[in-house]
Amino acid sequence: MPTLDVGKTSRFTATLFATTAIACFAYFAIALLLVHVLRPERALATTMISGYAVGPYGWVMTTAWLAASIGCLMLALGLARIGPRSTAARLGTLVVAIFFLGLLVTAIFPPGPRNSPTRSGQIHSTMFFVNVSCALLGSVLLAVGFGSDPRWRPFRRTAATLAALLWFAFALQFLTAYVEVGYGLANRFFVTVLVAWLLAISIKLRASARE
Repeated sequence: MPTLDVGKTSRFTATLFATTAIACFAYFAIALLLVHVLRPERALATTMISGYAVGPYGWVMTTAWLAASIGCLMLALGLARIGPRSTAARLGTLVVAIFFLGLLVTAIFPPGPRNSPTRSGQIHSTMFFVNVSCALLGSVLLAVGFGSDPRWRPFRRTAATLAALLWFAFALQFLTAYVEVGYGLANRFFVTVLVAWLLAISIKLRASARE
């Protein structure tokens, strides 16, 4: 009986974590769309989404990062609660937790003017590489780790597909930034895939918690 109660508690808290994560990532997506409406003068092809944190309505982008940060924390806690127990899955969960910290720092330190680097801008740029590394590494570790648990194994193909798409989006982001052509659009594509990946895992976590 005590074991059953512990199991119910774990499922309840995991459901709460997953639901909160879904809401946070959904807010991020909506806020990102909103800043495009509020700042139509920004050129999509040459503006990274970080640019929306500077100037009018910058708070919208800042709250979007805060929401994504909280979402990663909730997702990490949920995976730690009822996620796969393999080494790869545990490491992937840890990386998602680090992602939470990276996004939090990103929200606290907005980018500075492009031609006038500031301390805040330097920290923001560093966090960009940290966050991207977390996303890429975490996607691979979790895709591998999901195969170790019968409850998560059917989701492995989806996770692997999104991981591959995320790596492709990163390569596209890197190449466009190098040639300085269309890097803003590539940045949006990468972020779209990233949000899709985070949402997909959060939805699967919620479904597993309710089984």
